[in-house]
Amino acid sequence: MNEMMTVHTFSFPTLIHFGPGARLRMGEHLKAHGLRRPLVVTDSGVAALPLFAEVLASLGGLEAAPFSGVGGNPVASQVRAGVEAFRAHGADSLIGMGGGAALDVAKAVALMARHPGELFDYEDGRPDARPFDQPVPYWVAVPTTAGTGSEVGRSAVISDDRTRVKKIIFSPQLLARAVFADPEVTVGLPKQVTAATGMDALTHCIEAYLARDYHPICDGIAVEGLRLAARALPRCVETPRDLEARGAMLMASMMGAIAFQKGLGLVHSFAHALSTVADLHHGFANGLMIEHALRFNLEAAPDRFRIMAQTVGLDEDGDGEAFLGWLSDLKRRIGIPRGPAEAGVKPAELDRLTELAFADTCHLNNPRPCTVEDFRRLWGEAFRAAAPRSP
Repeated sequence: MNEMMTVHTFSFPTLIHFGPGARLRMGEHLKAHGLRRPLVVTDSGVAALPLFAEVLASLGGLEAAPFSGVGGNPVASQVRAGVEAFRAHGADSLIGMGGGAALDVAKAVALMARHPGELFDYEDGRPDARPFDQPVPYWVAVPTTAGTGSEVGRSAVISDDRTRVKKIIFSPQLLARAVFADPEVTVGLPKQVTAATGMDALTHCIEAYLARDYHPICDGIAVEGLRLAARALPRCVETPRDLEARGAMLMASMMGAIAFQKGLGLVHSFAHALSTVADLHHGFANGLMIEHALRFNLEAAPDRFRIMAQTVGLDEDGDGEAFLGWLSDLKRRIGIPRGPAEAGVKPAELDRLTELAFADTCHLNNPRPCTVEDFRRLWGEAFRAAAPRSP
């Protein structure tokens, strides 16, 4: 029996319903917990799909209200609008349905529905941050992409409306109470979205495994997530209706998000800077920089690169260089540009990109310390290596 074609239920620690048709279990789940008035947080793209109407219809007996005011890189004003919608509906729960943006906004709305002050009063690492000391409404997640794994994460990444700088809101209280991970939901994704979100999941697994903190449990999850994603991602892009591959990517996405509680690294610092400066999709930004940033880590973790090379199917002699070559080939196969220049980012932004990447905290768990001069050099190499070819 193909395990991907059956609905499985397990906890890690979130209750997860995984498999085709899992989305249709949500209404009964909420009813069983005495909930009747969910606010369904999504983005305008998902809200326009027949799938969204189907999910709303499956909530028969519940008084659900949609909120579709989420954008690609979510900002604090979207959270404020969501909180207003939650209160106007008299909601008793939330459903987050979408990619990472919608799920992060759902978490932030859940936080601010009953907590005082402004969202960024709760920013992770802020010395005077407000405490998470009020009840958080019950919320469940339906991921529509296989990328961020936000459905099993305990943080929300929300940008400042004015500066576009990403800020992290973190607490175990933000974990969804249940996840309905259904590969049928992801079948209709455009190829470019499948590729970009898939690169996000892949990057999470790789960087979590390389992160210098000690966490063998996360290491094991990261390596298995990498194995699944390496085989499934190109299949999802090239054969979009391959439900087995879609399920494998959805699982790899959740595994990457669970694993990166250990930490991330350089690639994410580069990607966060790119998203701030050029408003690029986060997974796409990860894909642009992944092999350029990871090259910096080769000397610091040769054994781990060798294991990753073997995990993705390279021969026993595969090393870090072979693994980076595999990443470059994968990017070409699924349509991710070689680097920032091919994506239209201007080298004139190098100073700002360097400043933002160095200020980002993700690289603090990188296996090799990276100075501001290192960042500047790596940006330069990425721009030169990926400059558009002459006709």
